[in-house]
Formats: sequence, structure tokens, C-alpha cells
Amino acid sequence: MTNALLHVEDGYFAPELTRNSLAPSDLPVSPPRPKGLAIELKGASKAFDHRVVLDRLNLTIEPGEFVAVVGRSGGGKSTLLRLIAGLDRPSAGEVAIGGTAARGAHAGARLMFQDARLLPWQRVIGNVGIARGPNWRGLAQAALDEVGLGDRANEWPSVLSGGQRQRVALARALVSRPDVLLLDEPFGALDAMTRVEMHQLLTRIWREHGFTAILITHDVAEAVALADRVIVLREGAVALDLAVDLPRPRRDEERNSQLASRVLSYV
Repeated sequence: MTNALLHVEDGYFAPELTRNSLAPSDLPVSPPRPKGLAIELKGASKAFDHRVVLDRLNLTIEPGEFVAVVGRSGGGKSTLLRLIAGLDRPSAGEVAIGGTAARGAHAGARLMFQDARLLPWQRVIGNVGIARGPNWRGLAQAALDEVGLGDRANEWPSVLSGGQRQRVALARALVSRPDVLLLDEPFGALDAMTRVEMHQLLTRIWREHGFTAILITHDVAEAVALADRVIVLREGAVALDLAVDLPRPRRDEERNSQLASRVLSYV
């Protein structure tokens, strides 16, 4: 990978930067901008010490699509995300992003975790612009403005709430305008109200940017609320691939509940 910094220990990988208030949830939203990259797994398997975690997985995700992956612990969800991110390589088969086989951490992909993983010795803006590319401060400030924290740029992470810390983590992921955003249970530790706010924020930003999004979650209701498709992984294979053909914002509680119940029956 050219001109890239790999920071796996800090919970993200951030290639060098080279590019340049929440919307009300009840307003109609426009279709996402087609910017994201397609992702394809062709017979992808992953084994650790002869234990098969993913077994000949075939999966296609369209550019700009929002896909949620659910399943029980140990079912291969996080392993799948690491293969797509390029942090692990498949034991067999192939993972391709944008039509190119993955050979390492992809320059256009970003990761966001349940733990914000902010550096305590860096101010908020320093955490967002950690890769220190050209005009990093301006780009970091713009990303903070986008997540509603523009006025907290010079604060220390220790004074932020959990929800604010996750907003900073989201801004850090967005600062280089990724083609693919990989989300590993980023809202799992938040209270219910903050989680809803983060759902609204993520949906708005996804539609505006048009990146491909993959969300790992144990929360079936969250998956149905956010995604175009919900995939259930069970014993390393796809047990269900369900299209969520509902308009956003998703307020049809009865239909949401029906879809969530169907997903749960496959988990």
C-alpha cells in the first residue's frame, strides 16, 4: 500500500490524507451518492488453528450499499470485517474491493469500533487529523463540523461523553472521505437515546457521502433500522440474506418488528 500509515494498535488504519448539525430525522432524505466501492467475497474461508471461522463465503455488496451483519458470538462477523478491511487474509478464496483483490489494508476503507480508541494526549482535532496529511487541520475541522462537534475541536478526549467520543471516532473515519466504512458494533456501549442520535447521524452522513457501509451488530432492531440488507452469519456461512425494502426514516414499527423477528429466527 502506497503512502499509507497502518495503526492497528490504535484501532484504525489511516492512509495519508490527500483530499479535500444533524438533519431533522423526519425530513425526507435523498438517495445516497454513488461513491462507494463494490465488495465481493468469492469462496472466502478463514481458519485459525484448524478451526474454520468462515467457510467458503460468497457475498457481493454493491457500491454505496449499507449492509448489516448479525449473528451469535464466534459466528465470524468480526473476522469477515477484518478480511474486508485487509487486516487478515483469507485461508482460501478471494476478497475484492472495487474489483481488485485485497492484498493488504485498503487505502479507501476505514474502521470504527465500539471503543472510540482516542489518544488521550491528543486534543480532539489532533485525534481526527491523526494521519497529518496536507491541510490536515482544515479537513479535521470540517469533519468535526459534520458530526456536530466543531466547537469541541480543542477539548481533551477525557471531558467528552461516550456519545461525543464516538462522534470523534466517526469524524476520524470520515476525514479522508472513505469509499468503504466498516463499523464493528460502534454503538453497542451507548445509552438508548444516544444510540438513536448516532443512527440518525450515520444515516445522514452515509446518504450524503455515498460510501459503502458494513455494520457488525448484535442488535437486530439496529440492523433493520439502518441497513439495506441484513445478513445473518451462522457457523461461518450465510444463513440469511434479507433485503430491507422500507423507506427511511423507518417508522413502521409493525413492519420493522416483522423483519426483526424473521432475522432472529435465523440467528
